[in-house]
Amino acid sequence: MIKTLKVGTFNAFNLVNPNEKYYGNRAYSESDFNKKIAWQGQQLDKMKADIVGFQEVFHGQALRKMVNSSEHLKDCYIVAANPNGQSPSVALASKYPILETEIFDDLPELDIDGNMIPITKFSKPVLKAVIELEPGKQITVFVAHLKSKRPSFGEKVDRNDPVEQARGAVRSLVRRSVEACGLREILVNHSEYNQQPVIIMGDLNDASLAVSTRVISGEPPMRYLKFEDKKKAWDVLFYHAKDIQARKSFHDFYYTHIHNGHYEALDHIMVSQELVAENPNAIGQVRNVAIFNDHLIDETLSGDSIPHWQSDHGQVVAHIEFK
Repeated sequence: MIKTLKVGTFNAFNLVNPNEKYYGNRAYSESDFNKKIAWQGQQLDKMKADIVGFQEVFHGQALRKMVNSSEHLKDCYIVAANPNGQSPSVALASKYPILETEIFDDLPELDIDGNMIPITKFSKPVLKAVIELEPGKQITVFVAHLKSKRPSFGEKVDRNDPVEQARGAVRSLVRRSVEACGLREILVNHSEYNQQPVIIMGDLNDASLAVSTRVISGEPPMRYLKFEDKKKAWDVLFYHAKDIQARKSFHDFYYTHIHNGHYEALDHIMVSQELVAENPNAIGQVRNVAIFNDHLIDETLSGDSIPHWQSDHGQVVAHIEFK
């Protein structure tokens, strides 16, 4: 009978086959590709996660080679959201059987004052997987990668113009927010009246208290609500592993990315109420969270930079203990 489970999220930072061009004329040499595979495989062995959600996967073949370079996840089950080599996608590796999967490309419709927002596709697909931990015990895992904070510029504009920079940042914010709303709708539709545990993991590209991230998790019900109304809210509420860990710690060292001197937590794991200790009917709980960020470099304080064959994100692992 399974007693513990470790789940992790890993931004693989442009996991592309060697000698294949990406983002213009960039390409890994055979040597750099092998370094990338070896380094990321070593990270997987440090994480020791049983289920890992990946982002920035361009080629499934590269992912399989990377996962097989680790001892902990070698020859595990792998599913990817149709990586085509042209743009980054998400994927999942699991020691446990993956029973079914679903890929979400299309965004639910969203309007402002009756005007439809013209964003109809996720920038990267969302992957849903049902995993069998043991006979009669299943969990559903969602892997997501939302739009980054990098400004989205129009054509033939001066990217050094402060107004254009502001416009570009807002475009990215709007897209990320629309994607967060779309993911929330997918999660609610799945979780409502469903007692199977749900885990969401991925690079959500904003902090845990950011509006877009809170849209995904939902907000706790107000204390004055009737108990039945609270139960409905709890049914579709998702809890940040970061917050669960913070309540048990004296310090908060949770950061997974450093940009221009800012230490940010962009990579997240959330769980449904079935895995939260405060729920008397929970079947398990998040015991602790580990962040693997020792390789990150603050380039404002150092002349060094992260080698492109590593990852520019830290990895997050949540340790779940079942009753």
